[in-house]
Amino acid sequence: MKTHTAGLLVIFLATSLAAQSSAPQKDSATFDPDGTAHITRVVPMPTTISPEARTWLESLTRNTPGPESLAERRARTDEWRAKDSAEARRLFPVNVEELNIAGVRTDTITPLSMPESNRKRVLINLHGGGFNSDSGSLIEGVPIANLAKIKVVSVYYRLAPENPFPAPVDDVVAVYRELLKTYKPRNIGIFGTSAGAILTAEVTVRLKQLGLPLPGALGIFSALADFSQVGDARQLFALNGFPGQLQPTDPNHLPDNEYVGKTDRKDPVLSPFYADLHGLPPSLLVTSTRDLLLSDTAIFHRALLRAGNDSQLVVFEALPHAFWYHFQLPETREALELMAKFLNERVGH
Repeated sequence: MKTHTAGLLVIFLATSLAAQSSAPQKDSATFDPDGTAHITRVVPMPTTISPEARTWLESLTRNTPGPESLAERRARTDEWRAKDSAEARRLFPVNVEELNIAGVRTDTITPLSMPESNRKRVLINLHGGGFNSDSGSLIEGVPIANLAKIKVVSVYYRLAPENPFPAPVDDVVAVYRELLKTYKPRNIGIFGTSAGAILTAEVTVRLKQLGLPLPGALGIFSALADFSQVGDARQLFALNGFPGQLQPTDPNHLPDNEYVGKTDRKDPVLSPFYADLHGLPPSLLVTSTRDLLLSDTAIFHRALLRAGNDSQLVVFEALPHAFWYHFQLPETREALELMAKFLNERVGH
């Protein structure tokens, strides 16, 4: 793709040998007086990832959806989520029961076998989906419940644009308050991917504001913590990495965001980067080098470290946003196991 837009990064990328045959073979870079970069880069298919991952990356160049309405997006993600949820349950057997907790719909995901010591622990999962759809839920919660051998409560928080911030935060806080009646706070963990990772951080800041005891650990898997700025990776990557709709953003003219609504983008709950982060629970942050939220995840990790928190960052190679939704990849198994191991080691300890 090659686009010339004043004040924004311009980039051309060839991502496979096939693409290179019809693409420029020479790298180039020119710069405007304000530092705006106009770049051509040839990026061969990486040999540093699994064969399965290489096959998947190549397939993304053919299967990236175009513009779609909200109704079309929800229909597509619902269809995909049903298929992959079934695959998750086949690979990671668990029991699932739909429950209403504090007026919020949830799925309680219970491993088929669970050590007695884990019966006093619970994990809250917050699904991805851009705050306007559900692209995660069981896909995220089922593998972690199975691998960690800990019950997971997957929360179906209200979605934007019908319910913008802070409605999702309020829903999760309500569920957390209810679980505090049964579980000690240190025995509760919260984790999520993408929108769910953002929400994990937002909810934790809100709990701190409310004076409620904080959970034992956080899993923040591809997130941003500052809605007032645009990380560099979002100017480089689309949702599927290089393929797809690249939508560079002028940092001086941020587009409307249906989740943000009319809230100040530097509100410390909406954008935890601006909150008092001292004393937050241990956290694991996971991203990848073609993740459009790579920069934002790294920026928040540094903010957590500056606040003196115990925080780890793991960056996978050459894979796009939330690649761990795709169970055919060896890298997915590796990511899920390290997520489960972290939560198992930190929640309740």
